[in-house]
Amino acid sequence: MPLFAMGFLLVILQPATGQFPRACANTQSLLRKECCPPWDGDGSPCGERSGRGSCQNILLSLAPLGPQFPFSGVDDREDWPSVFYNRTCKCQGNFMGFNCGECKFGFSGQNCTEVRLRTRRNIFQLATHEKDKFLAYLNLAKNTLSKDYVIATGTYTQMNNGSNPMFRNINVYDLFVWMHYYASRDTLLGGLNVWRDIDFAHEAPGFLPWHRVFLLMWEREIQKITGDENFTIPYWDWRDAESCVVCTDEYMGGRHPTNPNLLSPASFFSSWQVICTRSEEYNSQQALCNATSEGPILRNPGNNDKSRTPRLPSSAEVEFCLSLTQYESGPMDKMANYSFRNTLEGFADPRTAISNISQSGLHNALHIYMNGSMSQVQGSANDPIFVLHHAFVDSIFERWLRRHRPMLEVYPAANAPIGHNRENYMVPFIPLYRNGEFFKPSRELGYDYEYLQEPALDSFQEFFIPYLQQAQQIWAWLVGAAVIGGAITAVLTGLILACRKKRRGTSSEIQPLLIESEDYNNISYQSNF
Repeated sequence: MPLFAMGFLLVILQPATGQFPRACANTQSLLRKECCPPWDGDGSPCGERSGRGSCQNILLSLAPLGPQFPFSGVDDREDWPSVFYNRTCKCQGNFMGFNCGECKFGFSGQNCTEVRLRTRRNIFQLATHEKDKFLAYLNLAKNTLSKDYVIATGTYTQMNNGSNPMFRNINVYDLFVWMHYYASRDTLLGGLNVWRDIDFAHEAPGFLPWHRVFLLMWEREIQKITGDENFTIPYWDWRDAESCVVCTDEYMGGRHPTNPNLLSPASFFSSWQVICTRSEEYNSQQALCNATSEGPILRNPGNNDKSRTPRLPSSAEVEFCLSLTQYESGPMDKMANYSFRNTLEGFADPRTAISNISQSGLHNALHIYMNGSMSQVQGSANDPIFVLHHAFVDSIFERWLRRHRPMLEVYPAANAPIGHNRENYMVPFIPLYRNGEFFKPSRELGYDYEYLQEPALDSFQEFFIPYLQQAQQIWAWLVGAAVIGGAITAVLTGLILACRKKRRGTSSEIQPLLIESEDYNNISYQSNF
């Protein structure tokens, strides 16, 4: 749902591109439809001379899509990124990046062979200097131009199919606001026509993997501009909260003393400008958000529509959501019932898992509760609370993965809404990531959550919970089977004894019931499920 904020320090460039690598945002790359920049380490495309990767054709998924988007060839995001590029770097081993110049998530070192596991922590568990450092990093990102990426300010058609590049510089924080906008924006159909029922990051199976990649990339960009390789995003555990406890000047900005919709002037977030919040204006102009400043962050927590979101989510609702065994179901959109994804996203009731789009639960509830910039999908990442919120949502996804241990095949391979099949590349990321690549435990991606590491008993319980739930479901059958088995055993024992008695021809003398050693060795115990 969210977008990142603000059009600050922006300079128009001659050439550049979704989240487009600066090195590929030029006429030559667009006309050749190739994005294979050289790696600085050896000067060869994709670091090929050093064995890091090579420039290859993109392999697109041919799996059928769901019926939600009835068009073809009208949106630059279809079959991402083939409208712009059909050749990109394919990295080898643990190398990653648009030029294979970085390491995969979870690895570090010159040759990307060192395994690293970082821990995301509760923001209220950070020491004062750690919390202040996090806030300073946010402000630095808001005031530092992205070295590697630019944004597109026009569609491919408006760029005259690549011969007239339309790109712009952007600061690191707003780069991610723009990416979130770009993934969730409406399709421009010409004239005043738009198609709203499309979203490459929400309302479908890719919601959780997409935001997982989004946070990992955001985390990495902060690490790069600060030089702090140990930086991780903190999370806000909002379960059972009675108010926005992070909405103070000490943390993410308090309420303005005279205007409840604005932030306190004591918080430096009050000076931040938002971008990409005027979707109706862009639609009427058939234009893309160009990251121009659009005013201050708006936030009025708790003064939202109570009929839609009466309160912040509860622990009980989170636990019910975690008990759902199906990741996805039915149409695989916001109408899905008994879907873990749809319930966590907030389109299904967190007490029944039945779709109810008139209410906003769990993830959506927090956005609505903030009652401001956070509450509009395309611009929600402008509010820095967004990253705290989505880090916690990701931790709930992680708990579900650990509890249910799904195979990759659980993630839908076909018939999901556009952009959400397992093998689809996520919009608008370059380097390319498939949805299914992030449907795996976070520790395989190099990070963990503090509250999931302790106590050890928690992980023990989470391991056995699915098995206990299954046993509970078949308990009556097990008891019945035991009773029937016992009756059969009694009958067989009686028959065996009668046969022995007959064979030995014993008289009325009572013989002791003994099992000879050789008979004992032949007995075996079996249990059948």
